[in-house]
Amino acid sequence: MIGTASWALRSGKAHTGSKGHAGRENQFHITINLGSKMLKWLRGFEQAVVRSLIFMMALIIFLATIELGYLILVDIISPPMFLLEIEELLDIFGFFLLILIGIELLETIKAYLEDKVVHSEIVLEVALIAIARKVIILDLKAYDSVVIIGIAALIIAIAGAYFILKRKIRVSLAEACPQAEENHAEK
Repeated sequence: MIGTASWALRSGKAHTGSKGHAGRENQFHITINLGSKMLKWLRGFEQAVVRSLIFMMALIIFLATIELGYLILVDIISPPMFLLEIEELLDIFGFFLLILIGIELLETIKAYLEDKVVHSEIVLEVALIAIARKVIILDLKAYDSVVIIGIAALIIAIAGAYFILKRKIRVSLAEACPQAEENHAEK
């Protein structure tokens, strides 16, 4: 039955068997046809959502960049002029890294739109930038030593995962293109 229905689907003709059998095949053919229309609609919907996410993320990054410029300008012209206090520097660096995280998230969404795959290396890069931002703006006096050790363990875990992933990608590329690896080794 399934094999016959597959034949009917491929050829576009209904199997000429008993009347009830042919009706079931036509019904199966219609179900598959509706399923493909549904999948096509879902792909279009997914692309619309991803494109709107890209637009919104770009808008947020643009506005955040303007806000960062304003923050720097206000900090520079406030007395003492052209001298930034440590708290102001930490705020600026934290804001700067937050914008970089947004850019990396935009890159992740863009890569998903192009390849239909979430690239793990980009996600790990975003995580590393986010944890680096947290470390930069972290007030060590406000946290217990266990939290600091946990953050350090998190950094080591993410960096280790990133290293392993990059190494795996490099090995996969070397296996796919052995001549390119030999040329790289000669240099």
